[in-house]
Amino acid sequence: MAKNYNKKPHKVKVIFAVLLIICIVILFLAMKDIILKINYPQKYSEYVEKYSQEYEIDEELVYAMIKAESNFNEKAISSKDALGLMQIIESTAYETAEKLQKSITKEDILDPEINICLGTKYISTLIQRYENLELAIAAYNAGIGNVDTWIKNGILKADGSNIENIPYKETNNYVRKILRDYKIYKELYSQ
Repeated sequence: MAKNYNKKPHKVKVIFAVLLIICIVILFLAMKDIILKINYPQKYSEYVEKYSQEYEIDEELVYAMIKAESNFNEKAISSKDALGLMQIIESTAYETAEKLQKSITKEDILDPEINICLGTKYISTLIQRYENLELAIAAYNAGIGNVDTWIKNGILKADGSNIENIPYKETNNYVRKILRDYKIYKELYSQ
């Protein structure tokens, strides 16, 4: 009877393939956080830390907003003339600066520190106003007037429990994106 010697090399190949797959999975898991941190950076951290502490806002929320608004492009200007990292409308920037007893110019709004200061203060004001993060984020994008009207007309509840009913598709997607990125930032960087 002739012996079959082909089984042993096949078994070695299978074991090698399984070990290779295990190594790739381990490498991917080890690299996952690095890849995520590249896509979810903490740029301008000195300003984000400073103003998020000053206005009692989670740093991760500010990072999520900057990522969504400008993807960390300090010179960003939207088609609606929102400016800088946090895409602040000029009138909102002036109003917020006045509350802070600061005098600014349009050019100042593009300065990263001033922009983060004003944007963080503004979202802080919205959170205090609505006592609800989702409604505050919606107001940051669509404006206080729209959110107040939606609440008044029963489209949204004052507690934000039906936030999925936001009638503007852009704002609805914006709120979801901020909340998703906020969660990712918290998972990556919160201690």
